[in-house]
Order: sequence, then structure tokens, then C-alpha cells
Amino acid sequence: MDVFEAIYQRRAVKHFDPEHRLSDDEVNKILEAAMQAPTSFNIQHWRFVVVSDPDLRKQIRAVGNDQAQMTDASLLIIVTADVKAWEKEPSRYWANAPKEVADLLVNWMGPFHQGNEQLQRDEAQRSIGIAMQTIMLAAKGLGYESCPMIGFEFDQVAELIGLPEDHCIGPMVAIGKGVKDPWPKPGQLSMDEVVIRDRFPG
Repeated sequence: MDVFEAIYQRRAVKHFDPEHRLSDDEVNKILEAAMQAPTSFNIQHWRFVVVSDPDLRKQIRAVGNDQAQMTDASLLIIVTADVKAWEKEPSRYWANAPKEVADLLVNWMGPFHQGNEQLQRDEAQRSIGIAMQTIMLAAKGLGYESCPMIGFEFDQVAELIGLPEDHCIGPMVAIGKGVKDPWPKPGQLSMDEVVIRDRFPG
């Protein structure tokens, strides 16, 4: 599927065929695509929690506003990030780069993040967002529907999946075979309203 076609066709689908299964190959293809998403300093701090256990899915649905897609979709991924990835063997993120480039960025990584908890969390959430879109477009490219979700109790889901203390949790995304057409797009703002040329008007 053409990338622009995938962008325009991607919708948040709520109804999935609970009997359909993605092949391991398809799941890996989606996850490998997600791992191509860019991150600041190439930290790659996203961590993709693939929830396959049906009982765990039911528990997540119980603290997720009873959203059926949490149990019915073929694939449920909770996108998290290691907020402290910047200080965990940072040289591995630049292992294949020329030495002068690797040294520059690895040595800059610490001072950039050190002592700025807000920045660390912001960077993690930015990376989660980019990875989420990559996941959904990859799913669409394979002919599947998806649904990003934040309508759940973050602390309770974090506890259910054993989220480490130095990680943060982002949205989850359900992927599978849609069984009901999504609603028409409810309304798109005009380009004139969302695109600012050079600077906001005074």
C-alpha cells in the first residue's frame, strides 16, 4: 500500500474480529517497523509490551472502560519507554557510527538529560508518539485496522504489566481485522487554521 494511502485510510477502529490471528511474521513485521521510528540521540527507549495472555487482557479491559478492542483485537501493544535509557550504556546506541560522531553524541547525551526529569519524560513520550504512528501505519500497510487508546487507568495497567520504576507508560494500540466500518471523519480543520507561515500573527 502506498504510504499516503495508508495515512489517509488509517482510522481508529473499535470493532475487531476476535477469532482472527495475526501470524508471527506479521507481528514481527509491525514491531520491526516500529523500531525504525526515530528517537532523540538514537536512544531507542521505547519498550513494546505485547499482551498475549487472554486473562491479562481481560484485567486490562476491566480497568480500561470496558473497551472491547482490548480483548477482541488480534494484537494489543502497550507502548512504554525507559526514561533512563540515556544513562544505560549509551555507547551502544552509536556502536556503528564513526568514532568522532559517536564520541560527540555519547558525551553530549549525559549533560543534555542530567538533572532534567521533565525533559527525560518529555523525550520518552515524544518517542512513544512517533512509534505509535509508525505501528498504526505499518498495520494499515499489511491490511489491518488499529485503534490507539488512552482510556484506561494508567497506574493500574502499569502494575498489571510490571512496569519498572524508571519507565513511563504511554497509550496502547489494538490491531486486527476490523468487522465494522469506522464512522466518517467527524471534521477536519482547514489548512489555513493549522498551518502557520513563519510566525503566529501578533
